[in-house]
Amino acid sequence: MKIKLKVNGRLQQVVADPSLTLLDLLRDVLHLTGAKQSCDKAGQCGACTVIVNGKAVRSCLLKVAKLDGAEVITVEGLGTPENPHLIQEAMVLAGAVQCGFCTPGIIMSAKALLDVNPDPDTEEIKKALRHNLCRCTGYAKIIDAVKLAGRFIRNEISPDDVRPDPDGPKYGVSHPRPSGLAKACGTAQFTADIIVPGALELATVRSPHPHALIKKIDFAAAEQMPGVIGVMTAKDILGTNRLKYSVADRPVLCEDKVRYIGDAVAVIAALTRQQAVEAAKAVEVEYELLPVLSSPGEAMAEGALQLYDDRPNLCFIQPQIKGDAAKALAESATVIESHFTTQINHQAPLEPEACVAYFEGGGEDAQLVVIGRSINIHKHLDMLQEALGWENMRYEEAYTGGQFGMKLEISSEGIAAGAALHFKRPVRYIPGIAESMLMTPKRHPFDMKVKLGADSEGRITAYDIDIVVDNGAYHSNGDVIINRAMQMLSGAYNIPHLHAVSKLVYTNNPWGSAARGAGPPQAHFALECAVNMLADKLGLDPLEMRILNSLQPGQSKSTGSVVEQWPFPELCAAMRPHYERSLLESREHKKGVVRRGVGLGAGAFGIGGPGDQAIVAIELDPDDGVTIYAAVADPGEGNDSMLTQLAADGLGLPLDKIRLMTKNTDQTTATGPAAGSRMTYMVGGALVNAVEQLKQAMRDAGAATYQELIATGRPVRYTGTKTTLEAGPLDPETGQGPSFESVVHALQLAEVEVNTETGEVKVLKMTTAVDSGPVINPKNFEGQLEGGADMGAGFALREQYIAGQTKDWITFKFPSIRTAFEMESIIRETPRLRGTGKGSTGVGEMTMVPTAPAIISAIKDAIGVWICDLPATPEKIKAALQQRG
Repeated sequence: MKIKLKVNGRLQQVVADPSLTLLDLLRDVLHLTGAKQSCDKAGQCGACTVIVNGKAVRSCLLKVAKLDGAEVITVEGLGTPENPHLIQEAMVLAGAVQCGFCTPGIIMSAKALLDVNPDPDTEEIKKALRHNLCRCTGYAKIIDAVKLAGRFIRNEISPDDVRPDPDGPKYGVSHPRPSGLAKACGTAQFTADIIVPGALELATVRSPHPHALIKKIDFAAAEQMPGVIGVMTAKDILGTNRLKYSVADRPVLCEDKVRYIGDAVAVIAALTRQQAVEAAKAVEVEYELLPVLSSPGEAMAEGALQLYDDRPNLCFIQPQIKGDAAKALAESATVIESHFTTQINHQAPLEPEACVAYFEGGGEDAQLVVIGRSINIHKHLDMLQEALGWENMRYEEAYTGGQFGMKLEISSEGIAAGAALHFKRPVRYIPGIAESMLMTPKRHPFDMKVKLGADSEGRITAYDIDIVVDNGAYHSNGDVIINRAMQMLSGAYNIPHLHAVSKLVYTNNPWGSAARGAGPPQAHFALECAVNMLADKLGLDPLEMRILNSLQPGQSKSTGSVVEQWPFPELCAAMRPHYERSLLESREHKKGVVRRGVGLGAGAFGIGGPGDQAIVAIELDPDDGVTIYAAVADPGEGNDSMLTQLAADGLGLPLDKIRLMTKNTDQTTATGPAAGSRMTYMVGGALVNAVEQLKQAMRDAGAATYQELIATGRPVRYTGTKTTLEAGPLDPETGQGPSFESVVHALQLAEVEVNTETGEVKVLKMTTAVDSGPVINPKNFEGQLEGGADMGAGFALREQYIAGQTKDWITFKFPSIRTAFEMESIIRETPRLRGTGKGSTGVGEMTMVPTAPAIISAIKDAIGVWICDLPATPEKIKAALQQRG
């Protein structure tokens, strides 16, 4: 069928079959890639939103055959980075752009709203953006941006009235992030936006069983299907076929056995993605089912089947002993006991696990280029080289649509790079969200039994905790997750006596790896709820309980590491008026069907772990600007701002004279992962060191310019480093040893409503008090606080990954703008002794730590029952109320 339509003012004539969607026309035919695909064309995410005939529509749901004569506007039709639309500018200036994957769709929904209502209120904005999902922001900054855009459109103010002076101070100012306009204008290329001529499209055959032997793979039907070029199995992998993060247990493609639902068995290459997907469905795999280890208890039981021949299911144990907890608990005036569990959870970035691989050059000099979403490109390059048996390779990081720890591991890259080697052709592997959920690691579930004691005055005497962690089918960094939990186990408090045992166990569940916070959110859920339980039993105010038990300089954490500074009590003081206000307001809503509650949760999040190091190179350019060379991933937190503003501040340069080379293994230093909130503290610290070396060289040479420095024969490139003062593991018997070098302090106040008939919980407001040192970019900083609180609320109330059942954003219960809540940030800026620049650290993960216990404690305050098994679903709340009677 021949269709004529206008796209961004240009007439297009298309021959459309009945199945062609508008999204496919825009992306695949017209190469307008601003509209994104996240939800497998189910209309769930809104990332593909465009305007058709004046209305915001989800282009994945519209068939082109029905659009004859239509006028279509995409984000590319609004403006460019050089000449942006007012809405695009407002998104950047309001700090509403983080990873940027959802941003074009949100902008188009906002444009359709503002065209008919240039002065919308919050509820009108929520209604207009109800189909647009965002994982990064918590939606607060998005609502702010739409209101700001309305003010621009109404000519009340201009962008220049809001934009910080680029020639003014660089530190502590919300300068627009360097990548902001490219993301807002749809020109930033994410992996699936990259077109490689002649590339084959891949689909993977994955196991529907959690544990089975692979007896036979039959490709006969698949190989005869249209467009199919070939197949790949484990025997076609040239290297070890093991993606080794720390233990060589995870295959690129399974040889003879699958160990969880989603294990990759075979790959189909075809001319189009749809052909590859259909052919993959036709592959017949004969399995012999094996006993399933569905829990750590089953895996540790006597006589249990061992998942691996060369190592036990109980694959790691780390105790922690400080003082004599048993004696101290026996002598305590008050003791509480409880049992806490957290769920398997998906990090839920909106961008699926796309990867592109192709060769540059030919013959023996051919270099395999892998483009993906890594947050540790040098580590992942090493893993791919070993697994695939190919040395001449480089990794390039594309723009990344969120990751929240998930991309500490390789997912699609092994398959894509292996297929490029096998088929000797460029390939694209663009899985949908259901497959992405299957192939990626998850947040580890923790099972925690605790005892917490106090003396008659409320001072904590001892803590006993038994932790069992379900590691799933593959090891990844499970031992690191446990050690992080152990190194932060005592949280904000002085706990003189502590006994802990943590166990990591292989099962046939989805494998765990890093997830925002990576261990402490689970462990702090138990600790913080226990502190509130103990305060309740003692009749003490929870805020006073925290002030009374705060660690003080000169006292030691659970690891025995003595702290030098600890500005947590001051943070509690800053929270007090907000806490007292919330208590007063909640008293009026303690009866009836809908009741209000208030809850507190604290966090002391460590940054700069033992033995951590970072390397950054800086080079003076001929125009007297500088280029920074470092593999610094930026999946949304604002590392481009951090590097740019630190360098500009240190060198006294304009922001546009700072260039970043961060995405290519051939051109960057290895700086470690963009994880553990370490980038500002570690990599920023290394950058400051490099800047000081360059400045010293120029002082020594008496040079003020590139030409003057060159004339003295001195180098123009300098390499900076930062290494933590302590190194080494925790003692394997006592868990005593070095801890994190710097600490971010947080106190979270949750205000909730609970419907006692339905069990539904509505978060009304989250107030976050935080001290992580001087803030480099306030809007980026607040965005991390707000996004972390929103994610923490999902962790507390809704989100759970169930293998084989969680397949999309609806079954995952993804947070939407309709579940968004009011947020307020209280920011203190105590300079850290070894912080970066003026004493700064990172903040990306911190609000994930105290949010869940604050919400669960608020539920208890509202209705009198504790929900100790996350998530606190309506069904669990109703059951707890019925049990209480």
